[in-house]
Amino acid sequence: MPSLVSQEPQRVWFITGTSSGFGKHLVESALARGDRVIATARSTDKIKSLQSLPGACPSRLALLRLDVADSVESIQRTMNHAISIWGRIDVVVNNAGLGMKSVLEEGGSLAAMQQFQTNVFGVLNVTNAVLPHMRERQSGTVVIVGSRTGWHAACPPVGFYAASKAAVHAIGETYASELQQFNIRVTVVIPGSFRTSALGQPVTIHKHIPAYDMLREKGRARFNSISGHERGDPAKAMDLLVDVVRGEGQARGREWPMWLFMGQDAYRDVRGKCDAVLRNLDAWEDVSTNLEFDQ
Repeated sequence: MPSLVSQEPQRVWFITGTSSGFGKHLVESALARGDRVIATARSTDKIKSLQSLPGACPSRLALLRLDVADSVESIQRTMNHAISIWGRIDVVVNNAGLGMKSVLEEGGSLAAMQQFQTNVFGVLNVTNAVLPHMRERQSGTVVIVGSRTGWHAACPPVGFYAASKAAVHAIGETYASELQQFNIRVTVVIPGSFRTSALGQPVTIHKHIPAYDMLREKGRARFNSISGHERGDPAKAMDLLVDVVRGEGQARGREWPMWLFMGQDAYRDVRGKCDAVLRNLDAWEDVSTNLEFDQ
């Protein structure tokens, strides 16, 4: 893995999904370090409040409309405009996301497509829109915000969300391999539960199946009881991310992270998944590895 690069006096960030949660806190943290930020959301009216943040003068903060579920052409036009504002983009952060709740059979492929349009194809389209610019400059940082549910999918009713995050985890690893030759760094942020609005989404049902009523309601009650009481502080999380990107503070001297796990629950669940996989490998190794052609 590449080491953290030395500090630069100022970076230009392009951040999706900045109307609330991680995105809003990341804008605040990046501005506090003296960086410039291009903040995006589906409606600029929802992010006008960012203009009141410390350091948010017109020479350091720009607001753009961007729906990551828009067409490839529309996203590319927005990215081209963003690059023209200050002549470059150093860091792109794929933060915008949809936290859909749905039992798999009740949601079906329609719910899956809705979830993946934002959480997967949006990441691909935004990242691919900035890559020609970063490849030409032989420099850049790509951040993909994933989730611990990508490692802990057995948690109804967030199967589609977990699948979308597992997909972008794999996409991030592939980008890292493909872009290393251009001096473009990639990290996948894998947060646990933080006090954002992510858990407040309603349950999506395209085909009501009474047999799932108890499971669905149990899941909904669990998430509703957690929402607003999460122990994770999103401001601290985004301060850490800015440290990592800038190579300072808590990240100074550390190796660049392919995965940036955040929160005690993320560490607990990911370690639990790794332990379960290792146990499975050990339990079946004697028969699962004896499958070559007989000599």
